[in-house]
Amino acid sequence: MIKVVSWNIGKREMPWRELVRMAREGDADLALLQEAGSPPGDLVNTIEYVDRVFWNRQLYDRWPLVVRLSDRITVEPYRQVPPISDLGEDAIGVSGIGTIAAGRVIPRDNEEEAFVAISMYARWLSPHPSTKSSWSVGYSDASAHRIISDLSAFIGHPDAARHRILAAGDLNMFYGAIGSRLSLPKRDRTVWDRMEALGLEFLGPQAPRGRRAETAPDDVPPDTKNVPTYYRPGSGPETTVNQLDYAFASHGFHGSVSVRAMNEIDEWGSSDHCRLMIEVKGRGES
Repeated sequence: MIKVVSWNIGKREMPWRELVRMAREGDADLALLQEAGSPPGDLVNTIEYVDRVFWNRQLYDRWPLVVRLSDRITVEPYRQVPPISDLGEDAIGVSGIGTIAAGRVIPRDNEEEAFVAISMYARWLSPHPSTKSSWSVGYSDASAHRIISDLSAFIGHPDAARHRILAAGDLNMFYGAIGSRLSLPKRDRTVWDRMEALGLEFLGPQAPRGRRAETAPDDVPPDTKNVPTYYRPGSGPETTVNQLDYAFASHGFHGSVSVRAMNEIDEWGSSDHCRLMIEVKGRGES
């Protein structure tokens, strides 16, 4: 079993140290990070990752990463290039700044169990100044669609069961939203529709694979199974209500993948997002 942590760490230092502790205790083999920045200098030789971006760092100061945490796996990172049709085997076309990172994850004991792991971060974007929009936050669906377009390069057969893809991260939207106070429901639904069209199964996490909010989440039906994964500035895990973080896996492969939100108050961790703990079982594992 390969243990994967998906986590928006908000460019904080302490989550890196928590990941090292998890790896030391056998609780994590791989991390899919969002808003990562760089690890503290004293951990550079402890954590293995390749930061293979092609865009100017001055444009954006945080980015997704795929990080190897244990020697139970090897990771072959995909080099980021502009979105072109003729990609090399070691490359991924990237059309959004700071939105995606990908790598081929290979279990040490069975190369046939390899899968593609993708860290997703659907960045907030602002409307064009000509719109004179009053939206204070902006929208994230455009970033999500850029991510989906980029990961579509890994879909090469009509039979989704021929793929082994895991994609997880922060989409900055509410699954199943119907209200429009903080959401753009019709636009957000297109993200899940496109994932489904690519043969990528939605894995949640959904209750009971995480603690439910004690008060009603924003913009979703009362019977939602969403589990809170993010708290606002000045708040904390005790009062959080909204889910922003999700996981998907290709159909067929998804039966080997389980995910839960580590969103209990005493396990939340040192970021404003909780961790998603994803377990990828090998063939024959129960």
